[in-house]
Amino acid sequence: MCLLPERAEPYPESVNQLGQHPAPRHTIAHISDTHFLAEGAPLFGSVTTEKNLRRALEQLEASEVHPEALVFTGDLADLGEPDAYRRLRAIVEPVAESLGAQVVWVMGNHDERLQYSRELFDIEATEAPQDRVYDIGGLRIISLDTTVPGYHHGALSAEQLDWLTDVLAKPAPDGTLIAVHHPPIPTPLLWAMEMLELQGQAQLADILHGTDVRGVIGGHLHYTTHSVFAGIPVSVAAATCYTMDLADGKKLLSGVDANQAFNIISLYESQVVHTVIPLLGVAEVTGFSAEYRESIESMTPEQRRDRFSRKNSNFNRGVPE
Repeated sequence: MCLLPERAEPYPESVNQLGQHPAPRHTIAHISDTHFLAEGAPLFGSVTTEKNLRRALEQLEASEVHPEALVFTGDLADLGEPDAYRRLRAIVEPVAESLGAQVVWVMGNHDERLQYSRELFDIEATEAPQDRVYDIGGLRIISLDTTVPGYHHGALSAEQLDWLTDVLAKPAPDGTLIAVHHPPIPTPLLWAMEMLELQGQAQLADILHGTDVRGVIGGHLHYTTHSVFAGIPVSVAAATCYTMDLADGKKLLSGVDANQAFNIISLYESQVVHTVIPLLGVAEVTGFSAEYRESIESMTPEQRRDRFSRKNSNFNRGVPE
């Protein structure tokens, strides 16, 4: 079990709230499938995995998002090489420190437990399942190891299910997120992935029913998708390495060096919002400068509605004021 410092104070309500909802109580960055190789080698000879992750983290740092945790849902290394994990830490940990965020690693089917445990946690290498619990200011995040040594499909042992039952027996102050690599959902647009899905999903559903779990997040699929499992929302983040072309009917699988993204999870008192952030690299066609924020904040709600919501306002007609 990995415990963090005592629970932080909840986010204050935004003093510049424009709508009906206060600021989220917790904000988490969800990144998946980095697939690093030793010595920074490109994946498949052309996919610049390190560059892609750096771009994602640079976007995060440049944004107004202040995540409390960076959660990486598996396939951190492509071949489980020790140097790949060391290179990953060298990129991620300084950013996490600058953001004041906890790093949460999750095992993926391309990872290897011996190297994963030793290189990411500085502990004696072990083949034991890499299950850990994190307290993020009252939000519990469970990193659940769904990997099967020597295979690419997912499963949970009876011992892991018993452990999870015990952990969830006591609710966390702000609920629980479960982070896995193999998401417990169907893959209707990627038929071949059914062979590599999480096995024994019914047993996991029985354990999650009626608990404080507010969401399940995962990776593995290399595309963004959402579903519900045991009445709980499931969100899968696309990879930062490469993604799947789901519209190529001539291919059983088609991985492309495009459409990479990561997610931001915003947790409110009774809602969870997952927002996809594509990696940049395209031209902006329209925009609204942040320099107007101060003037917007100084307006009354009625003035904002008149200027920005009314269709025939000078602003919406493009007329200078």
